[in-house]
Amino acid sequence: MKIPIVMAAFGTTTRAMKTYSFINNICKQGFPDHEILWAYSSRMVRDFSKKKRNTNMRLPHEVLAELREKGHSWAVVQSLHLMCGHEFCRLVEEVSDCDIRTSVGLPLLFSPEDYLAVSNAIRPMLSGRGDEAIVLVGHGTDHPSWACYVALSHMLAETFGQGVYMGVVEDGYPSREMIIAEVRKAGFAKVRLLPFMLIAGVHFAKDLMGDEDSWKTAFEREGIAVSAESKGLGFHEGIVDIFCNHVSEAMDVIPR
Repeated sequence: MKIPIVMAAFGTTTRAMKTYSFINNICKQGFPDHEILWAYSSRMVRDFSKKKRNTNMRLPHEVLAELREKGHSWAVVQSLHLMCGHEFCRLVEEVSDCDIRTSVGLPLLFSPEDYLAVSNAIRPMLSGRGDEAIVLVGHGTDHPSWACYVALSHMLAETFGQGVYMGVVEDGYPSREMIIAEVRKAGFAKVRLLPFMLIAGVHFAKDLMGDEDSWKTAFEREGIAVSAESKGLGFHEGIVDIFCNHVSEAMDVIPR
């Protein structure tokens, strides 16, 4: 019996299914003989979808319980989180209490090789930037994994040189004010915002490109013209390939 793969996303209240479908199709190509299922770690998002859309987004332990009933003794649970933050830690805790044994695939950013792979995967997004500054904007976190953003910023600077920046929406560092000051100091008159999020959802629409107190309006107040990439990371094949590599690594530790 082939090991099933459970893709564990945070979930979203925006229209994310096209992104999840894109990820699912690439994973099916990489693991054609394995059943691929989906689970969503956010109870808040699940409750919203059930109430507003009449859809049932299953939690990881629910999907794993079903697999155990089908006779599976092992499953790979692949995190679709970007780093080992609060949500990833909750996922690990949740699946560890299930009756089926699990091998958890790591988030997008874990090893130095992951950071280099992410830098290379986003290279096409940076093509033709000319005299534009490129600003990647992540969610942010108060978990100790906040340092991932700083590490990635350093890797991006090493890979692409001046003009590529990394900031966050929430929890402070590197903050919007810091990034705007750096862009101004470097003399850029134009900036392109890239959502460093799996899904370009509410944060993109409101916090990055909204009409009130957004990254866009903050740059424009400084006389800097703003454009944006509207797709999240999950719509880029090179990023999905990194998650697939983590599936393979998780599969490798399961005894045959």
